[in-house]
Amino acid sequence: MNKGIYIATLESHSGKSMISLGLMRTLLGKMMKVGYFRPIINDTPAGEKDNHIDTILSYFNLNIPYEDTYAFTRSEVIHERNKGKSGEIIDTIISKYKKLEEKFDFILVEGSDFSGEGSVFEFDINMIIAKNLGIPVIIIVSGLNKSWEELMGSQQMAYQAFKDKEVQVIAMVSNKIQEKNLELAKQNMRDFLPEDVGIFAIPLIETLNNPTLKEIVKALEGRVLFGHDFLNNQTGNFGVGAMQLRNYLPTLKNESLVITPGDRADIILGALQANFSSNYPRISGIILTGGLTPEEPILKLIEGLSDIVPIISVQDGTFNVTNKVGDIKSNIYADSIQKIQTTISTFERFVSFDSLVEKLTDYEPQGITPRMFQYGLVQRARKSKKHIVLPEGTDERILTAAKRLIEMDLVELTLLGDVETIKKTAAKIQLDLDFSKINIIDPVKSSQFLDYAETYYELRKHKNVNMDMAKDRMSDVSHFGTMMIYKGHADGMVSGAAHTTQHTILPALQFIKTKPDVSVVSSVFFMCLEDRVSVFGDCAINPNPTAEELAEITISSAESARAFGIEPKIAMLSYSSGTSGKGADVDKVREATALVKERRPDLKVEGPIQYDAAVDLSVGKSKLPDSEVAGQANVLIFPDLNTGNNTYKAVQRETGALAIGPMLQGLNKPVNDLSRGCTVADVYNTVILTAIQAQGI
Repeated sequence: MNKGIYIATLESHSGKSMISLGLMRTLLGKMMKVGYFRPIINDTPAGEKDNHIDTILSYFNLNIPYEDTYAFTRSEVIHERNKGKSGEIIDTIISKYKKLEEKFDFILVEGSDFSGEGSVFEFDINMIIAKNLGIPVIIIVSGLNKSWEELMGSQQMAYQAFKDKEVQVIAMVSNKIQEKNLELAKQNMRDFLPEDVGIFAIPLIETLNNPTLKEIVKALEGRVLFGHDFLNNQTGNFGVGAMQLRNYLPTLKNESLVITPGDRADIILGALQANFSSNYPRISGIILTGGLTPEEPILKLIEGLSDIVPIISVQDGTFNVTNKVGDIKSNIYADSIQKIQTTISTFERFVSFDSLVEKLTDYEPQGITPRMFQYGLVQRARKSKKHIVLPEGTDERILTAAKRLIEMDLVELTLLGDVETIKKTAAKIQLDLDFSKINIIDPVKSSQFLDYAETYYELRKHKNVNMDMAKDRMSDVSHFGTMMIYKGHADGMVSGAAHTTQHTILPALQFIKTKPDVSVVSSVFFMCLEDRVSVFGDCAINPNPTAEELAEITISSAESARAFGIEPKIAMLSYSSGTSGKGADVDKVREATALVKERRPDLKVEGPIQYDAAVDLSVGKSKLPDSEVAGQANVLIFPDLNTGNNTYKAVQRETGALAIGPMLQGLNKPVNDLSRGCTVADVYNTVILTAIQAQGI
């Protein structure tokens, strides 16, 4: 079930706060515990809080620590991006969001503000974040100072961009529209939006655009002389008091901000008196320019008055102040109660999210991103720690990965090899590895050595194995590690960094053996592409499987995908799609597909099908228009090892995709094989996969 929604916009001052406040009110009326999260906030002076977060937390009395409600400041994101750490940014955002998701029924996620340095990248960043959180989006576009063509063009562009990233847009809001044009705005949106996308239009509310005296003081760096209690007064308009008082008074309008030089006592006192008079409109405040303040007798007179509107002294001249006031953009703050109430009442008048809230809880994300997948792996491994044995304890890559695994508290590890050699290797590469947290076993010197040899002898004596041969086998790290699993002294094994695939897998085939319903051990890679995770099988074990074996590999691969959170849509790959091709190779795939459908009618499977038709929606629909898999496949089964191994490596090298695996499937207990060219990341990821496999045994 979906547990979040992302509020995104294209620009600053779009009215995003209105949607956040109104939607939070709606959600709290339907759910017990609603959380709030901003992936990226604006930089704030030391000691100050982000006003969006502060407003939501205080007004709705949400019990969330401030530091849990955001991941990065804007400057931190720019700094990390410049260091090439965009992936780490997404990892941190996912992690903080998931922690909130564990505590709340639903999370309202508010995107960034498009203000300041780096705003040019923000549209893409918000798309990527929403995609990686796996939650639908509400897009808000301001109609202020836009023609109809500009407004609709920007909305259509935004919708298509999110759709292309496979992020569901659940609603589109045209904000700050003239009230007479609301229906027209909705009609125009419906022209390009599908029926399942909610459309809303909200009028421009002038009072929400008007800054408060508090905002004006901050923008002008002013000094408040009087009226501290009324700094939340909103300005309806503003004008300069430079003429004679008798000529100025008729120009006053309701909630006027009076701007006048600080030595114009006549304007100051006249404006204050007009504020109390029933014959003139109320004013919101007075700004005194030029760094001038009234003389002492005038100040004393003002001090004796009650309920004085804010009087603010600023250094700038009248002309500059007037221009600056006109440029001030109003925001909503925690103490802007009147604005908050106006905002929520406006939302409730023009937006009905009741039906959308029901859709939200039923929403399931389309696919899974690499960052979501990797985050999920770590969390699953940590939830139930398993004991993994690494036979190649003297390999530098193994030791480096072991340090990371132990520091993250993901697994219990045993390294096989000579203790002193392992420690010297770690020292040689200056690896500060805490050996108190890792088991190290030298097989020949182990107290279990004779017991393991005797067990191996009993298991293999029918193959003419004697005790001397059994001892020889148990002195080998791969055999010893596999026996640890067999005896229940470890939950899984990862090897192959310095040994062949046969050396790693043969002991497992000899006495771990395959599951009762499986006759062939196969493998899959989890291919972490730019915006999705696909399962490739078999790319490591079986050179030329028969149709029967290919069907079994397919079913095993589908189960592996499902076990790791990927709902399988299976493509049985060949050089032909559908019924057009002929030849022994395509016939084998066609036969294997039929066997899968017969044995597992619950699986979505298509074959034979070409790679492009399997993964590209437009190609898939043109070649197999009635297929529920074509163009959407996430489990890709290759007809032979030559094709599979070359394809996964080509995809990995040409696209920069992360290939996690191979993960072996079909054994009673997990044993996984590394490539001899593996990286530290390969070791790290394969150990995590193995630990999760062990949880399901």
